Amino acid sequence: MLKHLSFALAGATVAAAIGAWGVAARPTVANDSPPKPAETAASALEPAKASSCRNEDFEAAAEANARSLHTLTWSPFGRAERGWETYAPRIAVEIGADCGPETSAFAKALADWQRDNGLTPDARMSPSTFQAMKTRWQADRLFVAVRASGICPSAPVGSSLVRLDVTETYHGKDVMLRSDVADAYRTMVAAAKREVPELADDVETLDVFSGFRSPAYDDARCARDGNCGGITRAKCSAHRTGYTLDLVVGSAPGQPVDSTNDTNRLHMSKTPAYRWLVANSGRFGFVNYVFEPWHWEYRGASEGTDPRELRTVAAR
Repeated sequence: MLKHLSFALAGATVAAAIGAWGVAARPTVANDSPPKPAETAASALEPAKASSCRNEDFEAAAEANARSLHTLTWSPFGRAERGWETYAPRIAVEIGADCGPETSAFAKALADWQRDNGLTPDARMSPSTFQAMKTRWQADRLFVAVRASGICPSAPVGSSLVRLDVTETYHGKDVMLRSDVADAYRTMVAAAKREVPELADDVETLDVFSGFRSPAYDDARCARDGNCGGITRAKCSAHRTGYTLDLVVGSAPGQPVDSTNDTNRLHMSKTPAYRWLVANSGRFGFVNYVFEPWHWEYRGASEGTDPRELRTVAAR
């Protein structure tokens, strides 16, 4: 069982979720022996050659995807959105695509994923296909599994939290995390800046701007702002566990680093920081709440894991 979460649990579903979290929470790979770059990293950071991104059998589907990428009207997280470009990097990792979302090779990979997951393999991105992916991604977030049972986790004891150095936080903000999460974060950032020199040149990228938040703090903010219980602010926040952190991955001009404005989220999804995280965060035990490109939750890691393989870990 997970040592640090003092949940008042009842029911087999909750017990299974917590047990899975405990199994997944293994030590990360030490700094002196960093994990190898994930094979999917190239799909998020490097454009594939045009010739390798064509498949004549899927040209019609590619054309449909190219249109819906910017025009699809839908509400994947409860509010109206237009297009699915913001989610394209995460979708590409999910289906193992090395080419852009408007290509026929991407359409072929999407069809294969649909077939493997019991959907009609029409190779077209649709709300129903995205919902199937979203269900899988949410299942990776063990906090979500616990909340689905009606339980709101209690906060960790203060002794299990550590304060990050001001050089690791956005504008020197005071941020605390569980010690194992802090260690995993440092290992991940070191790898990102080693593998993507552009990230090493930006002193703010991948800084933490929010970590542990006490239930009392969140309650006071809810009462003050009166906007909790929706998609942008939860009444029971994952931040109360100490396993969640918000990272600077960039922002659109004039937008704050945590703005859910659609233009801002799209901008974030195109940054080198976010695309590296999407392709590689699972190596270090982190999963993303895809609606918020900055929001990452720790669930433990071992060398070679990626977001899809973490589901296998959770099922043990």
